[in-house]
Amino acid sequence: MSRTKEMALKKEVTPYEKNNLRLSIQQLVNSILPLLLLWAAAYYSLSVSYWLTFPIALVASGFVLRTFIIFHDCCHGSFFKSKRANDILGTITGVLTLTPYLQWKNEHSIHHATSSNLDKRGVGDIWVMTVEEYKAASPWGRLFYRIYRNPFVMFGIGPIYVFLFAYRFNRKGARRKERMNTHLTTVLIVALYASMCWLIGWQAFVLVQAPVFFFSGFFGIWLFYVQHQFEDTYFEHEDEWSYVKAAVEGSSYYKLPKLLQWISGNIGFHHVHHLSPRVPNYYLEEAHNATPPLQKATTITLRSSLAALRFRLWDEESKRFISFGEIKTLSRKPYVQPPIRVNNQAGLTEKP
Repeated sequence: MSRTKEMALKKEVTPYEKNNLRLSIQQLVNSILPLLLLWAAAYYSLSVSYWLTFPIALVASGFVLRTFIIFHDCCHGSFFKSKRANDILGTITGVLTLTPYLQWKNEHSIHHATSSNLDKRGVGDIWVMTVEEYKAASPWGRLFYRIYRNPFVMFGIGPIYVFLFAYRFNRKGARRKERMNTHLTTVLIVALYASMCWLIGWQAFVLVQAPVFFFSGFFGIWLFYVQHQFEDTYFEHEDEWSYVKAAVEGSSYYKLPKLLQWISGNIGFHHVHHLSPRVPNYYLEEAHNATPPLQKATTITLRSSLAALRFRLWDEESKRFISFGEIKTLSRKPYVQPPIRVNNQAGLTEKP
């Protein structure tokens, strides 16, 4: 597809790059209020049985995820019209989700600007090695990458490392305002957690907050992972890279059941979000439905998304993700150009 057609596609979603104050406030109420009520219910259920507390905490973790989507929209300046309002709410929801607002905002902006660019990996994204990079790596480098890509490490240890430790430190070269926001977020988190421990006791706090924290982090990392790590996603080097193709072909449409779609703040329409980050989460589905080319983006479901667990390396020759076990197979077989899957490419890639 020509540059002109790519820009025309981006222009089609421009009408949805607007916020609606009523919908934003409504989403605040139906996200944060249920989170607080569920957290309180989980605490009071401790006197009955932890078998009752745990499922309540699990549901509460879904509302932490929904709150994170509000935080995410604030980072893109799409939740409120006012930048100041976005910054204030972003900092507050950052405390609730254990994420420093300005640090994440800046790194996530880089992610959007470099997503699927093989020459600009490393900031705000999942570590991806190409087949050739993996073959050229040292034994220790390969081992470390294998450990990193292990599902238990990525989705089990990952939430603990990222949200409890990594986000407490500033990135190298961060400006003073960003550094101060990171420290402020940490201080507010400590103050909130200390107050809760003083109010209800540290044992009760841990019993409720631990599953809420872990599962919200697990679901958040899973969503981010699965919507870029699918077999025929898009990766190119800088000279061939296209922002529009990276958005529409390098991000999937995660078709979730309506309840999960609502809980996850429509982030399953990830291809729309990457094409136009200024579209608020509550307009993503509408933009998708009104734009036929976007409906041809790669669609994954709960069942098919599980296949992403075996994807480990990007093969530049076949233009697809492969597992570690496929490396030897690739080295024995001659490369054959696979047919282009137009239905999975949103019509942006021409047939040969």
